Amino acid sequence: MAVFTEVTHEQAQALVSRLNLGRLQQLRGITAGIENSNFFLTTDRGEFVLTLFERLSFEQLPFYLRLMQHLARRGIQVPDPQADASGEILHELSGKPAAVVNRLCGGHQLAPDVFHCEQVGAELARMHLAAQDYELHQPNLRGLPWWTETVPVVLPHLEAAQAALLSEELSFQQQLAASAGYAELPRGPVHADLFRDNVMFDGLPGREKLSGFFDFYFAGVDTWLFDIAVCINDWCIDLASGRLDELRAQAFVDAYETVRPLSGTEHRLLPALLRAAALRFWISRLWDFHLPRDAALLKPHDPTHFERVLRERIGAPWHAVKEAA
Repeated sequence: MAVFTEVTHEQAQALVSRLNLGRLQQLRGITAGIENSNFFLTTDRGEFVLTLFERLSFEQLPFYLRLMQHLARRGIQVPDPQADASGEILHELSGKPAAVVNRLCGGHQLAPDVFHCEQVGAELARMHLAAQDYELHQPNLRGLPWWTETVPVVLPHLEAAQAALLSEELSFQQQLAASAGYAELPRGPVHADLFRDNVMFDGLPGREKLSGFFDFYFAGVDTWLFDIAVCINDWCIDLASGRLDELRAQAFVDAYETVRPLSGTEHRLLPALLRAAALRFWISRLWDFHLPRDAALLKPHDPTHFERVLRERIGAPWHAVKEAA
């Protein structure tokens, strides 16, 4: 969520009018994130978020937008894309694909405890099950093929020890992906980027209730375990060191399993998928940091954070406690 493409008040009003969302009162750029141009829209009918897609194409976007619509219709707390009179939810603005969704209530919980992790874990499981019958299919575009393609591009920018770690871990993940156990993992549409700043909570301090997941624009079909691992690596760690907070991690998995129990293979491969999730975000942050794009409000994330997380996951593998049947 940065601003690569500027939008005028008049342009935004024209789109708001087409969507029958009332009169635009305020248009404000959003500074967080690094993929798309995002704006808060305030109209006399509510609060919305406008996204102009900088990398995703008109052909790719129906998967993401229809997935959000599919989940919203099944009671999952996600932004619902706004349609025009013909039912179209993908629009064009400033020559870019664009969408408008309702803005979720509340704010981020950037210092989560067990209470918040339990809510995210249970809702993630509900989301996975709700998406099982989603008809569109698109692979996780930041999955293994993208890692394999991108690692050679970023390697020249790294010190020798970092380059060795990156290459060795990519090889490990390639071998894992070719294994029989990995082929057994259940899969379906996943969020693939469900960090603390992509979840909203609302309510009094200490009583916050999850009010929704958003920013589905890295979603794709992948293993559900990868989605769990992405969450654990953000929701259940000490940010300064990358170390796992086992109490929060266990609470997250336990809450998930109240909705969808993990298979024995999922439990066995969780440590490897935690490494995969760390690798994915280390690669993408290296790419964004060393090969940046111009943007009006762009703040690349520190890639060394996920280098630390990966080293921690390799050095201290973690298994969730599996209750006896």
